[in-house]
Amino acid sequence: MSEAVSENPPERAPLSRERVLRAAVAIAGETGIGSLTIRSLAQALGIRPMSLYHYVANKDEILDGIVDLVFGEIELPSAEGPWQSELRRWAHSARKVLGRHAWAISLLESRTSPGPATLRHHNAILGILRGGGFSVPMAAHAYPLLHSYIYGFVVQEAALPFEPSTVAEVAAPMIQLFETGQYPHLVELTTEHVLQPGYDFGDEFEFGLDLILDGLAAAVEDGAVSR
Repeated sequence: MSEAVSENPPERAPLSRERVLRAAVAIAGETGIGSLTIRSLAQALGIRPMSLYHYVANKDEILDGIVDLVFGEIELPSAEGPWQSELRRWAHSARKVLGRHAWAISLLESRTSPGPATLRHHNAILGILRGGGFSVPMAAHAYPLLHSYIYGFVVQEAALPFEPSTVAEVAAPMIQLFETGQYPHLVELTTEHVLQPGYDFGDEFEFGLDLILDGLAAAVEDGAVSR
C-alpha cells in the first residue's frame, strides 16, 4: 500500500534578515533593481510590509545588505600567493559574480554604510597591492583601475545582443549596413575576427586584464610605485 501523501505544504524557513536580503537579491535579479521596494519585497516573502521593519530599518539598509551579499560571493585574493596571480584569480571571480548580479554594479561603490564583506573585499585588494610593492599613492591608482575595468567589462558583456553561438545570426543584418563601403574597418573586424570560428567576446577580458597587470608589474619594476 502506498504511503499517504501529506496535505500540509512544506514549512518555509523562519523569516530572518538573511532571508529578507536573499529575497531582495532575487527580485533585483529577476525584474531589476528599480522594482525592489518594501512592498514588492514583502509580497515576495508573503508578509505585510510593516513586518519587514523587524529585520531592516529602511530601503537603504536593504541596499547596503544586498551589496554586501554580492561582495561576499567574490573570491578574495590570498596574501600568500604572487600578487599578479592572486589579482587575476580575484578578477575572474568578480567577473563571474557580477555576471550573475549585473544589477548590482551601479550600487557597488555607492553605499556610505558598507558591510563587513564589502570592507573585507576592499581591504584584501589593497593588501595585495601593498604586499606587491605598491606605494600608498600607486595602490590608490591601481585600485580603481582594476575595479573600473572589471565593472565596465561586465556591463558591456551583459549588454551584447548575442551569445557566442548566435554571433553570425546577429551579425548578418549588420553586415548589410556595411555594404555601402562607408565602413571598411567595421567590415574587416567583423569578417576577419568576429565571424571566425570560436569567437567569444568574453575572451577579450583576459587580454585586457593581461595588459593592466603587465603594466602595473612594469611600474613596480621601474620604481613608478614610489610616486
